Amino acid sequence: MDWTKEEEKFLKTLSDPDKIQAFLDSIDYNPNYECRSPRWVIRKRSAHCFEGALFAAAALQFIGYKPLIVDMLAENDDDHVIAVFREEGLWGAVAKSNFTSLRYREPVYRSLRELIMSYFDFFFNTDGFKSLRSYSRPFDLTFFESRNWATTDEDLEYIGDKIESLPHYPLAPERIIRKLYRASEPMLRAGLLGSKPEGLYKPKKK
Repeated sequence: MDWTKEEEKFLKTLSDPDKIQAFLDSIDYNPNYECRSPRWVIRKRSAHCFEGALFAAAALQFIGYKPLIVDMLAENDDDHVIAVFREEGLWGAVAKSNFTSLRYREPVYRSLRELIMSYFDFFFNTDGFKSLRSYSRPFDLTFFESRNWATTDEDLEYIGDKIESLPHYPLAPERIIRKLYRASEPMLRAGLLGSKPEGLYKPKKK
């Protein structure tokens, strides 16, 4: 990666996944429809979910992990993207979200599906509708290394297009989905704690 010396100095301070998460938690949520590179995130101290996942993947790569992201598709809600990593064969995740419950996961999950299911009950829209429906396999961002995805000034929407085109695996049959309870009011309030209203998905009324 074409990092500057100053950027490398900063990335060295993010020496493990929880420090990467702490940085993402400390910066503003970007409500704009754009997708800027990890370099932009460092400079602007702002990121939305996809930008946060790309930054986390770049920071994980810098400290020796593979730069892997997973796409999570939702119904009547924003999709979510996380950066995933493994410790001793167990899966964990680093993520930026406008919801407190959709961020870091400790590396304690034996399979990718188990990791994704840890988000299920906490993945709801502002009406409390539980919205997570499917997930992709991990995508290795070294696929786009020749485009300098981590440091470019180019918009990275093409990465979003790529992961959306991957096979996605449903989490539950439709007959079960139709019976899901809404999130409770206390859980909804907890999930929205500190959220940026202009960055929240506005659910379509059914």
